[in-house]
Amino acid sequence: MGTYAEQHRNSLSDPEGYWGRQAERVEWDTKPTRVLDRSRDPIFRWFPDGVLNTCHNALDRHVAAGRGEQAALIHHSAITGARETFTYTALRDRVAKLAGALRALGVEAGDRVVIYMPMIPEAVMAMLATARLGAVHSVVFGGFAPAELAVRIDDARPKVVLSASCGLEGQRIIEYKPMLDRALDLAEHKPEACMIVQREQAVADLTEGRDLDFAHAMDEAVPVDPVPVAATDPLYILYTSGTTGKPKGVVRDNGGHAVAMCFAMEEIYDVGPGQVLFTASDVGWVVGHSFIVYGPLLAGATTVLFEGKPVGTPDAGAFWRVVSEHGVRALFTAPTAMRAIRKVDPGGELVGEYDLSSLKTLFLAGERLDPDTYEWAADKLAVPVIDNWWQTETGWPIASNMRGMEPMPVKPGSPTVPVPGYDVRVLDPEGADVPAGSEGAIAIRLPMPPGTLAGIWGDEDRYVRSYLDTYPGFYLTGDGGYIDEDGYVFVMGRTDDVINVAGHRLSTGSMEQVLASHPAVAESAVIGVADALKGQIPRGFVVLKSGVDSSADEVIAELVQAVRDEIGAVAALRRIDVVDALPKTRSGKILRKTMREIADGGQGSVPSTIEDPQVIENLRGVLSGQRES
Repeated sequence: MGTYAEQHRNSLSDPEGYWGRQAERVEWDTKPTRVLDRSRDPIFRWFPDGVLNTCHNALDRHVAAGRGEQAALIHHSAITGARETFTYTALRDRVAKLAGALRALGVEAGDRVVIYMPMIPEAVMAMLATARLGAVHSVVFGGFAPAELAVRIDDARPKVVLSASCGLEGQRIIEYKPMLDRALDLAEHKPEACMIVQREQAVADLTEGRDLDFAHAMDEAVPVDPVPVAATDPLYILYTSGTTGKPKGVVRDNGGHAVAMCFAMEEIYDVGPGQVLFTASDVGWVVGHSFIVYGPLLAGATTVLFEGKPVGTPDAGAFWRVVSEHGVRALFTAPTAMRAIRKVDPGGELVGEYDLSSLKTLFLAGERLDPDTYEWAADKLAVPVIDNWWQTETGWPIASNMRGMEPMPVKPGSPTVPVPGYDVRVLDPEGADVPAGSEGAIAIRLPMPPGTLAGIWGDEDRYVRSYLDTYPGFYLTGDGGYIDEDGYVFVMGRTDDVINVAGHRLSTGSMEQVLASHPAVAESAVIGVADALKGQIPRGFVVLKSGVDSSADEVIAELVQAVRDEIGAVAALRRIDVVDALPKTRSGKILRKTMREIADGGQGSVPSTIEDPQVIENLRGVLSGQRES
């Protein structure tokens, strides 16, 4: 199909022709006669008259092609020791029965199903079964607290919730069912039913009249065939932290998503039918959606579902054990995982204990890949280490080294070049292109390629306002950076209040909301500060109300617990300082950027509009650890 440069150029000059050809990778019930609907610019729709079913493309068509006995899904639990392999035929049959169980509960095309599960095979089956019915799933990360789950239930308004009795975090058992019960108490919307997978580590009490035992429901279910839907119909909603307290429900469509996943698996990740991809993420995040579940199965590959951690389950060789045991071709994880492994095993001795001859590439994404981590991984594994940059909103890489197309030289600190379909620009505040090497706001010229977000669930105005209004004709990524003279993209960090903690996108605004709700707190600010292991961690600052009775230590302990209760342990907010005042401009805007710069060891740019320069000087002492707050 030509070199990378030719493909990228063609994808921008003739997107209809380019993506029309890529659509041949998918099996359509009704082939699209139109590739791109531009009639509602700046809102675009791909393959508007196409009809298909994503689950059929992920399972049934591979069985029909004679590969039913090939492994589709390998469940590898480093915690329980469980190993289970599902062939394409076996997975298809289980998913068809689960779809039947959901249909018996009244789920039809267009209905929503919320999935709140740990890393067990039933989570993958739940996603595929929902898609089989033409319904819309919304997976909520199992680490989220009841309040966060309740918000998502109220926004998606599911007919059914699928969950499990518990999840496992290292040696800890996390009971999901009490959290689900609490979330349903908090939520205004009441689902009609809940299906609960009972795990032996903690059996849950079921609520009569609402809750069903998953295994019992499956025993009684009648398998159903895939339901064809419009390519533009939603496949899933995935909530991402926004710059306000309310999460944004990113909508992914069926047709564009299927085409993009098939394209990405072959051209970016170089993984095809029968080959094994191990994506060490969680199904609650976009990486899990795209490259644990849909991408590998749409491509006819074998996917590994891993329950465990990079270290401690039982050691820093956990990933290498999976690679060796299952003949993994490509490993995909976050830089945080590599930093955790390096910290425990800096010499890489455990790497040498396993046969990693099957491994061809390590892919890292979810946060910025620092050069030290890149060099350590490349040295110890002796395979190409490929950074790739993307977002929940895009669903697949914006920039990457195209391993299946034309591998390019690596530049540490860069995810390489824009993927075909993405017209990546760096803009100044007025929306003009900046010179090569100059920093600015990273934006993508519209239309974006298939598989990117189709909108925000139930809120088109917010979609336009959040992403499309700032620079007309462009999608605003919210990241800043630059493009060098060779066309390599360098992403330097967020330009809003979303931080990246170990690959998890979290809103500091949401954390501030929790802190501000405490009766002792007058004002609060949360910033993301650099962390050697997790990339970023949140750090909080509060001004207490005058005359507060309790001690500062007591308030801080309550605030840390409140964030854990309201957002979840994933927020990792453990350091909160009590200060006399927060630095502000005369107009009252808190100088969070300046605070971040000082916290990361810089001087901090102090605007001339600052209200009280002494507040900054006091804060420098707190941030540098020169004095206790």
